[in-house]
Amino acid sequence: MHKHHRALGLAATPSGTRGGADIAKQKPVQPVTLLRPHAARRAARFFVEKFPGRSLYAVKANPSPDLLQILWDSGVTHYDVASIGEVRLVRETLPEAVLCFMHPVKAEEAIAEAYFDHGVRTFSLDTLEELDKITAATATDGVAASDLNLLVRLRVSSDHAKLSLAAKFGADPHDVKPLLMAARQASDALGICFHVGSQAMSPAAYAEAMTRVRAAIVEAAVTVDIVDVGGGFPSWYPGMEPPALETYFAVIHAAFEDLPISYSAELWCEPGRALCAEYSSIVVRVEKRRGDELYINDGAYGALFDAAHIGWRYPVELLRDEPSHVRPMAFSFYGPTCDDLDHMAGPFELPGDVKAGDYLEIGMLGAYGSAMRTGFNGFGATHTEIVADEPMASLYTAVQPRRSNVVTL
Repeated sequence: MHKHHRALGLAATPSGTRGGADIAKQKPVQPVTLLRPHAARRAARFFVEKFPGRSLYAVKANPSPDLLQILWDSGVTHYDVASIGEVRLVRETLPEAVLCFMHPVKAEEAIAEAYFDHGVRTFSLDTLEELDKITAATATDGVAASDLNLLVRLRVSSDHAKLSLAAKFGADPHDVKPLLMAARQASDALGICFHVGSQAMSPAAYAEAMTRVRAAIVEAAVTVDIVDVGGGFPSWYPGMEPPALETYFAVIHAAFEDLPISYSAELWCEPGRALCAEYSSIVVRVEKRRGDELYINDGAYGALFDAAHIGWRYPVELLRDEPSHVRPMAFSFYGPTCDDLDHMAGPFELPGDVKAGDYLEIGMLGAYGSAMRTGFNGFGATHTEIVADEPMASLYTAVQPRRSNVVTL
């Protein structure tokens, strides 16, 4: 993380005492990423204290070492890693963390390094071929490992989610029985996992998936030690106002209690977005206005990949010295690169008099925003500031989404 840099025109105000409006007053030339550690701590404590099982942070959502440390310090001890790069990162950052390699398709070399060099014992799979790969990679002198936690991933519906994850992974129904039986023989602890899709807008997504879990257990007649309901827990975005997370937890717990499983079976989940979305936002400058199009200095190849490529709408605010009394209107954004694909259709609602030189805060970018940033076309560098104000919306406090789209500096 960077302190204020004079080249950007930022004053040396004590870190941690500001909000987005304070940053905009300093007229930064480049985008400034705002970090809210208190929001990440709050989200982590919420899951640790209220989810009726164990919460694994899905590292892919935001692999920042600073964030990993915040979550660890807040009680998150298990981490869902999807690559050997993430395995190495989390092991280096958090030497005592429990790592679970939950990508269903892995290189044999990655499995072996994770198992022998980094102490990983939990792996997911969705085919017999992947099971054979795991058992071969973790064997010692031809002797199979006896300490594996193997989680068979089922294919379930993403109908209740804003972003489907139903096509790429998950065992087909006719393959589940033999796969569970084979995994049972190869594992110390056998689990079943699934993913209902990203930003699941209804707890029914988990209820329906757990019905599929129940059917799989009954058909295979195996003892299951772990049920992992995956990720998909939502955050707040314009047009995507989910129910309270406690409602999701209650539905999951009721379905888990109804499963024919081991009396000592564990319930897991893998929140990513829900733990880190509120962690950061970004302050950008409007470089040009053309009708209802705003050219800003961050975009599709920066923190706004999802806004460009899957039409994700983020909350936005105009940061200005004098309040605007002009009626809001819908805008789209162009990013700073020379690429037409650097376009965020929105709509993003802002006062109708927004103009070049104005600053905007774009919120809820802690999930995937930083993780997917590139340096394409020479853009992408941002400074980072710790701020103390609240995120634009929160599922963990009584903070309501800000109804005004203007913050007075």
